[in-house]
Order: sequence, then C-alpha cells, then structure tokens
Amino acid sequence: MTRCALALIPVLLGLVGCQKETDVAKANREKILLVGNSTDPKSLDPHLVTGVIESNIIRSMFEGLVADDPKEDLGYPPGAATSWEHNEDYTEWTFHLREGGKWSDGAPLTAGDFVFSYNRILSPELAGPYAEMLFFLKNAEAYNKGEIKDFNEVGVKAVDDYTLKLELREPVPFLLGLTRHYTWFPMPRHVILKFGKMGDRFTPWSEPGNLVGNGPFRLKDWRINDHVEVERNPNYWAAGEVKLNGIRFIPIENFYSEPRAFLSGQLHVTYQLPPPLVDKTKAMYPQFVRQEPYFSADLIRYNTNRKGFDDPRVRLAMAWAIDRETICKKLLQGSRPAPSLTPPLGQYQPDPVIGFDKEKAQKYLADAGYPGGAGFPNYSLLAATTGTRAVIEALQAMWYENLGIKIEIRQMDFASYVTAQQNLDYDLSLGGWSGDYLDPSTFLLMWTKDNGNNNT
Repeated sequence: MTRCALALIPVLLGLVGCQKETDVAKANREKILLVGNSTDPKSLDPHLVTGVIESNIIRSMFEGLVADDPKEDLGYPPGAATSWEHNEDYTEWTFHLREGGKWSDGAPLTAGDFVFSYNRILSPELAGPYAEMLFFLKNAEAYNKGEIKDFNEVGVKAVDDYTLKLELREPVPFLLGLTRHYTWFPMPRHVILKFGKMGDRFTPWSEPGNLVGNGPFRLKDWRINDHVEVERNPNYWAAGEVKLNGIRFIPIENFYSEPRAFLSGQLHVTYQLPPPLVDKTKAMYPQFVRQEPYFSADLIRYNTNRKGFDDPRVRLAMAWAIDRETICKKLLQGSRPAPSLTPPLGQYQPDPVIGFDKEKAQKYLADAGYPGGAGFPNYSLLAATTGTRAVIEALQAMWYENLGIKIEIRQMDFASYVTAQQNLDYDLSLGGWSGDYLDPSTFLLMWTKDNGNNNT
C-alpha cells in the first residue's frame, strides 16, 4: 500500500498551560526545544543510518556544503561552502568552503574532511547502507564495489584547504539538493581515526563526549529510551544567529502517547499525529495543528527469496487486491492513494500503474498457481510498532477477503524492524520512503541491484 508522496503530515505545535509548571514552560525559560522523535536512533553515525528519525538529530549537529532554506524547498543558502559554480553540462562542480570554518571542538574544517567523508562512506569495508547516494560521483560505484582500489580515481578532490572539486558520472543539475543529505556531510577525520580505522563500524567516535560536528548544535547527552539532547555549538560559523540553547529529542514510539504528551505540556513539537486523530484534533485544537506536503510514500516490500514472491504475478495480485481509497479515507486521514510509487513533483506527473481491482488480482493469483489462495504459503507482514495497527489489520483483511490469502502480523521496535529488513529477515514488510532530494530518481534508484535501501 502506497501513500501519496505529497500526503499531508499533521504536526502539533504550541504550548499548553496549566497551574503546575509544565516541561514546556520550564524548557521555554531554558530555551530548550522539546521534540517528539518517535523512537531511539539506531546510531548517530551519519554513514551507518538511513532513517528520518536519525536525520532529525544528525542535521542539528552537522551541516553540508549547502544549508536548508527555512521557507523555500528550492532555496540554497550557503552552508559549509560560501559559493559554488559548475560547468555547462553540470558534470563538474567546484565548492568554495568557508574560511575559518570549524568543528565543534575547534579544529579547522577543510576540504580534506569532505574527501575523507566520501572515501569512508564509499569504502567497501564500512558497507554503508546509503553509499549509493554518492554514486553520482565519477567511479564512486566501482570503488564501493571493489572494482577500483584507488580512491584517487573517484571524482572528488581537495584542490586546497578551502576548495572542493566534484566530477560526476553524468549531468546532475540537482546536486545542490543532494549535498543537503547527511550522506554528503563532512566527517571529522581527526576524531574518527582516533577510535579506529576509517572502515570500522560502530566505534565510540559517535557517542556523547566524543562526537564532533560542524552544525549549530553539538551532542550533549544520549539516554536510551529517554532522550537525545544537543546543545548550542559555540564554534558554529553562525553561532550568533542560533536562538536556542539546545534541543531535546524524545522517543515516544506509541503514536497515541505522543499527542497526549504534547497536550499535557511535555513537548513543543510532535513527530507525527496519528491519522485517526487528524480531524478530531483540528476541530478541538486548530491553533496547534499545521499540515504541510510531505515528499513520501508508504509501500510494501516483498522478500523475493520467498517462494511465491519470486513470481511477479503474485506481487501484482497482492497489489491490486488493496483498496487504497478506503484505507486513506477511513484510516489515514490527510493521505491520498498513490497510483504510482514516485510522487508528482512540479511538472513531473508519473503515469498511474496500480489501483484496486479484485477480479484482476484474483486472475493474477490463479495464473501464478494459487487459485483462491489454495496452496499459498503461510507468510507474515513485518511492521514497526510505530506504525498504525489498523492499517496493518486492514491489509491483512483485504488479502484474505479478496484473495483467500492468510497473512500473519509481526511487529518489532523500530531499530529491530530496520535490521530485519536489511537482513531480509521477513516475508512482507510495510515500509515507507521519504525523498532525499527533489527529483524522481530519489524513488527510482532505490530499486536498482545491490542498492543498500532495496532490501527485497
């Protein structure tokens, strides 16, 4: 089941007053932003994670060549770089770094840190799950797959301490948007190598007391199942413009507990409002709800190593058996059915490729050798505990009613769920994908062979 990538994601914003001082009131005095962040991050190493939850924290502590614009999606204000230029066909880009830029420990930030970072995420030893984000660099994919051993052949070079040159495998006019993704951020070479080799995984470098970044905040504390807290970074190039003293990211896995925490004065901002509560919350607390387009789609992964799922007719049968219109209308208020995985984007309007057709679904399944579901293996649908149980049960019911297929439900905490997907330890998996940059390829390239986020 896919959800329109431009679905409206409601977020609660504001303050709730009461007689006793709330967490929010205390945080206001201390200038600390309290953010609901769904669950604990898998890691704070930008090269070892793939999720939005981790991204929310990482982006507070690191900054790429280009910064985020608070008002315009296609705005590209200076970040670690102050200016840049490209050749006529967008295959060569040169970035001029901010002289005097520093890491949070005061060490100088140079073009060499970007080269080290790209070398690290692309190194076969690290096996970074998001390495393909840098495959736009010339020879990056070959180096990542071990076909090239010398990183000097990859299209990245530090011309000097403050000039970074990128040579691409093809024209990439949207490169500025790419560099805002955390896989393109610089990594502190002097800290990472202090705790091991470049390709070592999960070393202490990214733990409190060790982690060094170049963003507006630095890591202060991480208490599992309680919070991750960052504090103002005095060495950030625009530290004088940072109004907050810190941000506290609070993991609340239950969708319904988080809005209650907000309304009781424990949070400034929620991660996401459960779809069944959207209309009710808008009616009761209109001052707290903001809805914005979200570049995302919900989807179902099939483990194609499983008998049956290696047959495209089975996958098509299960896809056509889902009534997306009913799910979105009754269970996912604010979302829309997606007739294609890739969302509309500006002038790009993808052709519709899927819908709900019970007869077509049944024919596909029968042609695959499972008429009426007869003989179909017993499989389960994997989902994170952060998901909406009603949607999972609706999918289960539709497959049984429309195809005669019985699917069990298997839920895990978010970190275990991600690991299970990456290890192909599942039959079916309910997932989602948020675009990393504003181009259709962010949805399409994920399904290429050996892509770290394919997981099918």
